[in-house]
Amino acid sequence: MDKLKSVLSGEEARREDRTILQTVNEASSLGWGTRLKGFVACFVVGAACTVLGVCVLFLPRVGLTLFIVFYTFGNICALGSTMFLMGPLKQLKKMCDKTRALATTIMLTCLVLTLCAAFWWKNFGLALLFVILQVLSFSWYSLSYIPCVREAIMKLVSVAVR
Repeated sequence: MDKLKSVLSGEEARREDRTILQTVNEASSLGWGTRLKGFVACFVVGAACTVLGVCVLFLPRVGLTLFIVFYTFGNICALGSTMFLMGPLKQLKKMCDKTRALATTIMLTCLVLTLCAAFWWKNFGLALLFVILQVLSFSWYSLSYIPCVREAIMKLVSVAVR
């Protein structure tokens, strides 16, 4: 019945003129309380997966594989949690911003390469390297949201290297 009402009122024609991004943006019009609950829930799941990954690291035979899966899934949840606060479209735009594009690319590449190294290539040394790169790239990406911090860190490292 709702479909018939929307066709007769002309609403259906307006819906078809929208782009995919507009549809996604409309779907993310959650209230602030709902956004906050989604953020907290997703962030807690991500943090729990990360802690659980560290706890299972020392299990014989399967510990490293479980660590990689839980740690990577925890990072994906933590990244996804911020989409609740800003909305998916705004988050994706900020991730692709000029100041964050490189850090975003490295971070997402490391997430994928970690899983590839663990499951397809069966090279756990390489997987651990990608986990370390995940930590560094996720930290660098997160620091890009705090004004002037990355520049200060770069200056500190350049002074320390001299």
